Amino acid sequence: MNQYSTPETLAEALAPEQSQRKNWSAFVESEVVNFFNIHKLEKMTLEDGRGNKAKLARTKDNEIKVEYTSSVLL
Repeated sequence: MNQYSTPETLAEALAPEQSQRKNWSAFVESEVVNFFNIHKLEKMTLEDGRGNKAKLARTKDNEIKVEYTSSVLL
């Protein structure tokens, strides 16, 4: 949800920052992980420019380790 869009759910309307954090984690755990797998990457780091960061790394067992942080301005 950007600053010009209308909230789609009551949760987004009441707490837009928290909604963005959930969207970031959902984006990382779905689209980013899919990209990571499709391209058979070993490591990847990304940042959205708003303080949200994620690191992905492939383990010896071919599992994907995901670490992400989100930042909120109050």
